[in-house]
Amino acid sequence: MSRQLSLRFTLFLLFFDLFLVGLALLLAERMRIVLPLGKSSDPITWTVPLPVYLMGIVVWAVIFATLNVYRPRQIMRLINELFGITEATVLAWLVLAGLLYFTYRELSRLQYLYFLMFYLLLIYTHRSAVRAWFWLRGGYRYHVRRVLIVGSGEIACDIGKRVKTQQWMGLELAGFVSENNGGILSDVSSNDLPAPVLGTQQEIPELIQRHTVSEVVIALSRQESHQLQDFVHQLQSLPVNIRLIPDYFDMAFLRVNIEDFSGVPLLSLKEPVLDPFQRLVKRVFDLTVTSLLLIPALPLMGIMALIIRRDSAGPALFRQARLGEGGRTFTMLKFRTMHVGAEALQQDVMKFDENGQLIYKQAEDPRVTGAGRWLRRTSLDELPQLFNILRGEMSLVGPRPEMPWLVEKYEPWQRKRFEVPQGLTGWWQVTGRADKPMYLNTEDDLFYIRNYSIWLDLRILWLTLQTVLLRRGAY
Repeated sequence: MSRQLSLRFTLFLLFFDLFLVGLALLLAERMRIVLPLGKSSDPITWTVPLPVYLMGIVVWAVIFATLNVYRPRQIMRLINELFGITEATVLAWLVLAGLLYFTYRELSRLQYLYFLMFYLLLIYTHRSAVRAWFWLRGGYRYHVRRVLIVGSGEIACDIGKRVKTQQWMGLELAGFVSENNGGILSDVSSNDLPAPVLGTQQEIPELIQRHTVSEVVIALSRQESHQLQDFVHQLQSLPVNIRLIPDYFDMAFLRVNIEDFSGVPLLSLKEPVLDPFQRLVKRVFDLTVTSLLLIPALPLMGIMALIIRRDSAGPALFRQARLGEGGRTFTMLKFRTMHVGAEALQQDVMKFDENGQLIYKQAEDPRVTGAGRWLRRTSLDELPQLFNILRGEMSLVGPRPEMPWLVEKYEPWQRKRFEVPQGLTGWWQVTGRADKPMYLNTEDDLFYIRNYSIWLDLRILWLTLQTVLLRRGAY
């Protein structure tokens, strides 16, 4: 299913779940009147104030988003989905209870217990009804995930048949990719396969695009397991989930998730780092914070532009081609900190560490102007990138946008940094900044990608503020 449809489905679930919060509070208020158990209390305390409704909606949205309740996983069974919802609901209920203790302590405790019971009943019914509706209509037509199976042996054939029986869950078998280049099947006749063999491993990127594939299942035989690394590298830059049959490979060295895929346990090697809901939350956060920052930043930026123009000849702004998310080129804005024509001298000032790795920035760079040195120390030269964030080319937090000529020298594993929006600040900026070799910068970026959450973004922003104030590692 496309990201746009996935986002619509996610938003539908979100808004309906938040509607149920209000409905459950209203039903709890009515139930307190109909079934007034326990000690008698003033009926005026039974009325739920409007701010409580608003607090409940906000708490539910934050907790459900944090616990990834809206992450699209059609391969999950209903019982797993309901368990995740229960966990998030109880946590949100406890958080709201803590807030109410300090704000609306007079609210009936029995009424609040009714609220939890009603909400669980309503959301269980809603999620079960959604699945039943899709099943009656012949499947998740608005949430279909097409599956491509790499392999054509008995294991691949078996999982293909399982996928065919689970089409009502939103799974659709696109076909198989042959284990060998000639397209000849090893131990299974093509007539026994539940879908056609679409091509060979060299054609995988083209097949994914042509058949709109969302899931790639690697089901190679033991004899072909040596091809695993090649397959994974081939798929890393593509917008697909990668699943692996775990029986044949020693995967202890990888950070993986085990999931149930139509009754078969699989190892998830790579999923899109940001699901549609996380991407929405990150974008809304970027727009909100950036808009607030620009209010005090605009006058400051005007003053800095005048200082730069008076300090050295040339424009105040420096524009440079950088690579953003997905390796797309955009023009990044900065305040100019070097003399005009400094890029032509790049090769003359480059330094390398003892391992031959490039150290891009040095403390003593003759190309830097007087005002530029101060701007770099305070990191104020990056302020114009707030406009890049507003245009959607960057995010507040993420790997720093890189120059194309440096990316050309990347190893395949380093390119994974482009799977998320590139940022104004990032994990390596708060752990080492400019004084690290380039390959260590990339390792820090991959740490951020593996551990992404909105809370990590907030932590990085806080650490960035401390790092800038202490002026560590910036030149």
